[in-house]
Amino acid sequence: MSDIRNAPVLSLAANPAGNVAALPGGAAYRSPPSNVEAEQALLGVILVNNDCFHQLASFLEPVHFYDPVHARIFDAISKLIHRGLLASPVTLKNYFERDEGLAEIGGTQYLARLAGSATTIINAEFYGRLIHDLAVRRGLIRLGEDVVNRSYDAPVEESAASQIEEAEAHLFNMAERGRYEGGLQPFKNALTQSIDVAAKAYERDGGLSGLATSFIDLDRLMGGMHNSDLIIIAGRPSMGKTALATNIAFNVAKELLQEKNLAPAPDDKTRHGIVAFFSLEMSSEQLATRILSEQSGITSEKIRRGQIEDTEFKRLVTVSQELQELPLYIDDTGALQISALTARARRIKRLQGLRLIVVDYLQLVRGSGFSADSRVQEISAITQGLKAMAKDLNVPVVALSQLSRQVEQREDKRPQLSDLRESGSIEQDADVVMFVYREEYYLQKNEPREDKPEYAKWIEEMDKAHGLAEIIIGKQRHGPTGTVRLAFHSKLTKFDNLAKEGY
Repeated sequence: MSDIRNAPVLSLAANPAGNVAALPGGAAYRSPPSNVEAEQALLGVILVNNDCFHQLASFLEPVHFYDPVHARIFDAISKLIHRGLLASPVTLKNYFERDEGLAEIGGTQYLARLAGSATTIINAEFYGRLIHDLAVRRGLIRLGEDVVNRSYDAPVEESAASQIEEAEAHLFNMAERGRYEGGLQPFKNALTQSIDVAAKAYERDGGLSGLATSFIDLDRLMGGMHNSDLIIIAGRPSMGKTALATNIAFNVAKELLQEKNLAPAPDDKTRHGIVAFFSLEMSSEQLATRILSEQSGITSEKIRRGQIEDTEFKRLVTVSQELQELPLYIDDTGALQISALTARARRIKRLQGLRLIVVDYLQLVRGSGFSADSRVQEISAITQGLKAMAKDLNVPVVALSQLSRQVEQREDKRPQLSDLRESGSIEQDADVVMFVYREEYYLQKNEPREDKPEYAKWIEEMDKAHGLAEIIIGKQRHGPTGTVRLAFHSKLTKFDNLAKEGY
């Protein structure tokens, strides 16, 4: 090893497959891909000119170095530079006088040899990218070996599908710029990200820091849908939960399509992203019919039965052609496990890019390894999985939820947080909880006879409630709670902005 370290830097090319060497008896083995000479050259460049370290700090870490001594040297350099001190062979000497690994290759004089073999600062980032790339390749080798070994000797309780999902999760983490899962980060990094979000909101029309739902009052109250947030839309049956989620998904997809058309990129799939809609209740055809109905103004009932006129059919064809390019993807697999849902979302993020996930609905998702009598624990695991997915993929996740029947037993049918069905963990894990409430629905159910004295009052209340829906924000980590009123077209199952008086 000392011969390699003392040798001059001859070549910076590395064999991705590793070096092949012979063992006694004629067998061959391959060493992991690495380039010690590149590591030497990079460390030398940094020791000569500390300014080039800032080109590498965003992606290169000590763990990326193949040689443990080089990793310790890089770690010491980064600590000194972060403290505003000079990193040189002289300042590093005290840190490595008792380093046994460095002593084997010449002690602190090795630091001086590194600085002496330095090349130009122009090559620093190239060296760093090469070292990082080789580290990722070694990670792929370790992952492949782990998959092979676990496949040969898998535990009884572990299915092949769960092993695939776990391997895919590790692969996704490596694909995301080679980042490592977990770990502490300095507060200044989080502070910088917070300032960036505020700056984008300041520059953006409407002052939104998150993804717009296109419902003006709702966006104003929420500030948009923020990355890594779990947003719960809850309500009793027939309130319009799926309609609201579908409207939001369509509006976001439409905005993404406009972004793509205005600023096409060489790699559109990763720059602009898509909306992923996991529909566990309705089929993709039913969901598409809903969107077609909303945009064409023709009721879904007429579309399904074919009871449309020539002019309506032409409008239907025109609208369908406009909708074909929408970056909206639907997965209508029923009874999907949370682990499988997460794995599919990761795959979409890697292949297509991802901006929003919608899950319809939460109670139809299955947990892994739960019996029928542990439904509360299963729902808890599902909500925790959805929140973890939102953080892991850094996108908003909108999940629909049913409410318990105790709402129907109250005189005021407006839902509350305590009405969330089957588990308090939904309220606990969610960043935003919003309820859909339509008074018109309950008034229609309680219509009195025309000869009754209360019929006139009922007519008056129906006029006030007709076509109105309330979106009640019961919880919001980033802002205030409150109620937003939207227009609701029941025949088209479509929500819209409510026209204000005087406009």
